[in-house]
Amino acid sequence: MGQKIIVVGGVALGPKAACRCMRLAPDSEITLFDENTHISYGGCGIPFFVSGDEDNEKDLCSTPYQTLRDPSYFRDMKGFEVKTNTRVTAIDRKAKTVTTKNLLTGEEATYPYDKLVLATGARPRPADVPGSDLENVFTLTKLEGADAVRHLMEGRKVDSAVVVGGGFIGLEAAVAMADQWGVKVSVVEMMDQVLPGVLSRTLSDMARHDLESNGVSVFTGEKVLRMEGADGKVAKVVTDKREIAAQLVIYSTGFLPNGQLAKDAGLEVTSRGAVIVNEHMQTSDPDIYAGGDCCSIKNLITNEQGYLPLGSMANRQGRVIGTNLAGGSATFKGYVGTWAVKLFKKAFCGVGLTAEIARKKGFDAIGVLVEQLDKAHFYPQHDLTALELVVEKGTKRVLGIQGSSANPDALKARIDPVAALLQHITPTVEDISTLEAAYAPPFAAAMDVINAVGNAAENVLEGRCQVLTPEEFLELWQNRDKNNYYFIDARPQKAGDALQAKQPDWHAISLEAIQTRWKEVPTDRPVAVICNTGLRSYDAVLCLARHGITNVKHSMGGMQAFLSIGGEIK
Repeated sequence: MGQKIIVVGGVALGPKAACRCMRLAPDSEITLFDENTHISYGGCGIPFFVSGDEDNEKDLCSTPYQTLRDPSYFRDMKGFEVKTNTRVTAIDRKAKTVTTKNLLTGEEATYPYDKLVLATGARPRPADVPGSDLENVFTLTKLEGADAVRHLMEGRKVDSAVVVGGGFIGLEAAVAMADQWGVKVSVVEMMDQVLPGVLSRTLSDMARHDLESNGVSVFTGEKVLRMEGADGKVAKVVTDKREIAAQLVIYSTGFLPNGQLAKDAGLEVTSRGAVIVNEHMQTSDPDIYAGGDCCSIKNLITNEQGYLPLGSMANRQGRVIGTNLAGGSATFKGYVGTWAVKLFKKAFCGVGLTAEIARKKGFDAIGVLVEQLDKAHFYPQHDLTALELVVEKGTKRVLGIQGSSANPDALKARIDPVAALLQHITPTVEDISTLEAAYAPPFAAAMDVINAVGNAAENVLEGRCQVLTPEEFLELWQNRDKNNYYFIDARPQKAGDALQAKQPDWHAISLEAIQTRWKEVPTDRPVAVICNTGLRSYDAVLCLARHGITNVKHSMGGMQAFLSIGGEIK
């Protein structure tokens, strides 16, 4: 008989570690405990179950071959025991035992172990405001809560809903309720933008515009003070700025690691309660492993301990732990933070640090944005992709990249290679400019957008141009009476002429015309140039510079980025 292994937690990491160990060491005796009824489910698919894209909650608990992952599946197919509705209440490291409690019967028991795996996950931040105990206030972290929300949607019992929190799950839930069920949804985010910490202000404004263009109200920089009800059910959300009617509230303000069991056992945890592990995923007790949402892991870009609760990372860590349980020496070096989210018409994806976060971490960082087609311009079907590359000024080190596109697959295809680089080397702008990418007109342009953003970043770092974000260009235009800027539209002449006819301060001088009309551009005023995507405006900057006109800035991403944040020329 092999070693006795106990796994605490049965969502992502726990089953993965147990299955991997049984493949490599089939004589192991593994018992997995989980305090819930449902196990081994795709928690990230919950918003899609709420939307109706997934018809049955069991689909989230099934294999790709539609086999339900329940206790009998793991017993019969994988060779280990699973006990649901059973909570591990204590660990005795000296005796190498765990104490359990059956939540249905109250029965307690003690089990010995040779190795122990903690996969206790995380819990949602509590809705710690008055009224949080009202009926129809939910989180979307467990299938039971998702099923209740889905039931209300199907019964057409909700006309208005509020999502508290503008992160991944919150926005996916907002889209699900508004798009599929026609609910009037409001998002309240305490920070000054949606998707804080993972998107720049420009890309966040694009996300906000996508939400608002599809009927979702977005209120940023607001704090929820309380919830009020009628007949025991939630009826409104009161913030520090307004009151919002709500027959349903979803609280999605982040997660806290479930590290209390580890802490009570004397294991090392961070100040926020996340379990600290080494590269082999061992805790401060080498016979106890931990991973997934309950753990703190090193950020490979900052070299600091970080926290990233993602199912994909939990699965990869589970494989490492399973290998090591079976006597291997696998390692998990850390993370770079790759993510993706789909809203209405736009998808967003990224890896690494935003420029704002990078500066807070001590890097002298900038973000450079481009808009470019994801396929050859002459190919019949194509979409624009916005990419923002985050780089350190002096070293030209790449710290992250984020983007937006109507084509999720094309966007992910540009982010993933940078994620791979960030995991294994310290890439520079040159590595992005020269990155080899598959080319054929149905797939990409000959100069791929990933190369284009590297080139643009190099131009900024080398001082070849001065740039404006779409927000900065909009602010300059709205305050043109005060700042004395001269605005040039370098798009093809017909497009610029249409706006100039309405706005006398708008000067339509196409890139082609600048070659001969450069004398019209004043030398005693600052100049702002815009085109469709940013490419023509960059060339316009270079043309003006050849004629001695250098006090010129061009708008990154051009009119496409400008319109994507909700900008208007009026």
